[in-house]
Amino acid sequence: MVHERFMRRPMTFLLADVQLHGELSVPEHPEGLVVFVHGSGSSRFSPRNQSVARYFNECGLATLLFDLLGEDEQRIDDVTRELRFDIALLTQRLVRVIDSLRRDRDVAVLGMGLFGASTGAAAALMAAATRPGEVRAVVSRGGRVDLAGSALQQVRAPVLMIVGGNDHEVLSLNRNSSRQLQCEQHVAVVQGATHLFEEPGTLEEVARLSAGWFLRHLPYDASIA
Repeated sequence: MVHERFMRRPMTFLLADVQLHGELSVPEHPEGLVVFVHGSGSSRFSPRNQSVARYFNECGLATLLFDLLGEDEQRIDDVTRELRFDIALLTQRLVRVIDSLRRDRDVAVLGMGLFGASTGAAAALMAAATRPGEVRAVVSRGGRVDLAGSALQQVRAPVLMIVGGNDHEVLSLNRNSSRQLQCEQHVAVVQGATHLFEEPGTLEEVARLSAGWFLRHLPYDASIA
């Protein structure tokens, strides 16, 4: 079903050490909420993430695109590239955002999923391990899931890892990490794709696979009370 009406609003998360900004988009009768967890110098303005978010919205999923780093931090990271690999910091902030969303009137009752890319995928998995009662599904797009370390064994939410067939190093890392996961999980290989899924049709395949995973796992079963 294609949704044509959306509620969109900017969001600000006031954490102890930083102010983070994002945009929430909620279609009519949403099936769940997907929080985007970018990495490796990306932001909420990433064309790839925005494209996937629009696809999710059209499928009936609410989305939150937000920045894991403050503006000053982002400028520093653009030069040093150190904060994007501070998985503990990114996870801590993501968990605070998850907690904040559970108090938000527009999305508090929705099943929540995390869509992580690159180093953000590791933070998504660690947050899923930290908040097992809140995170119902995780999708990794070209993710460095290996950076989640021992937290992989604590994840209970179903995990889909999508990797480009030509992204050989990350594909190997994902397959190794899948052996450590003790939850429902699957490695999906998009043939002909490299790390950023820039090849024609590959990002659309990521969006299709991801939406299917989230629509399978996020909606609450009203018959179970």
